[in-house]
Amino acid sequence: MAQPRRVSMSDVAARAGVSGQTVSRVVNGSPRVDPATRARVEQALRDLGYRPHAAARALRTGRSQTVGVVVSTLASVGNSRMLQAISVAAALRDYALAVVTLTPQHPIADALARLRHQGVDGAIVLNEATTLLRDVAPPAGMSLVVVDSPTDERFTIVQTDHAEAAAAAVGHLLARGHVTVHHLAGPGGSYAAVERERGWLLALRRAGAPVPPVARGDWTSRSGHAAASALPGATAVFAANDQMALGAIRALSDAGRRIPDDVAIVGFDDVVDAAEYRPPLTTMRQDFDALGAQALTALLAMVEEDAPPAAITVAAELVVRESSGPPPHPR
Repeated sequence: MAQPRRVSMSDVAARAGVSGQTVSRVVNGSPRVDPATRARVEQALRDLGYRPHAAARALRTGRSQTVGVVVSTLASVGNSRMLQAISVAAALRDYALAVVTLTPQHPIADALARLRHQGVDGAIVLNEATTLLRDVAPPAGMSLVVVDSPTDERFTIVQTDHAEAAAAAVGHLLARGHVTVHHLAGPGGSYAAVERERGWLLALRRAGAPVPPVARGDWTSRSGHAAASALPGATAVFAANDQMALGAIRALSDAGRRIPDDVAIVGFDDVVDAAEYRPPLTTMRQDFDALGAQALTALLAMVEEDAPPAAITVAAELVVRESSGPPPHPR
C-alpha cells in the first residue's frame, strides 16, 4: 500500500494563495509577514496538517529542536513531575527531549558531553544533579538552565524559594502555640534540603524559639519512619518533604502518639496523595508544573533569542489540612 504524500510548502502556498517564500517566513517565525497573510497561511498549515521536516529545518536554522534534561534520579516525585511538565511544554513548542540519568559510571560531565554529541540546542539540569554541576565546566556554547541551585552567572536559575517557604511552614506551627518545631531534614547534598533547613532555622531564630537537633532522612518515607525516633518529646515537626512526613506519621502513630493531638506535622511538596494521608497532610505546595514550564521557556529564550542568564523564582503555597492541629492540651 502506497504511503500518503507528505504535505509540502508548495501545497500550503497554493492553499493560502501566497508564495512559497511567504510560507517559509511564517513557518520560521519571521516578522516580515503582515498579520492577515500570516493568519491565512497558519490556517492553511492547520487545514493540510503540514509539519516541518526536522532535518531540513535543522540545516536551515542550525538548531535540532531538541533539548536535553539531566537528572540524578526519576524516582523522586519532584523530578518526575517536572520532567512531565518540561515534556508537555516542549511538545507545545515543537521540541523533542533527550533525557540522561546520572550514574557513577556516567557523571554529569559525561552527560553533558553526550547531549552535546547528540546535538541538543541546550539542556535543563534538575534538582540534586545541580550540585554536581558546580565544579564542572559545561561544553562551550551550550545554553543551560538549572532547577534549584545557588546563584551561578553561567546559567539561568529556576527555583522555588525554599527558605521562605520553609519559614512559612514553621511560622504556621509556631502561630498555633508550639514552643518550638523539630525538623526532619532532607539529604545534606541537596540544595533544596539545605535551603529548607535554613528557612526552618531562620523562622525559629526570628521567633526566639529553642533550636532542637535536626533529624535527617533521604527523602523516602522509610527514612522518615527511621528518623522519627530522633524526635522524642516533639509537639511539632516540619518535614522537608511529604514522603518523609508520611513515614514519620506512621512511626509516631505506632508509638502511640496521635497526629495532630500529640504531634503536629507539616510537609513540603503537596504530592498527589497528601490530602489522603491519615490525617490529611498540611504541606507547602511546590508548583512543579510551573517550575518545569518556566525552565523550558527560559532555555528556549536563551536558544532562540540569545537571552542572558537570569534568576526566576516560583512561589510556594501553604495548604492547611488536619495534620497541623494545636499543641497538646496540658494533662
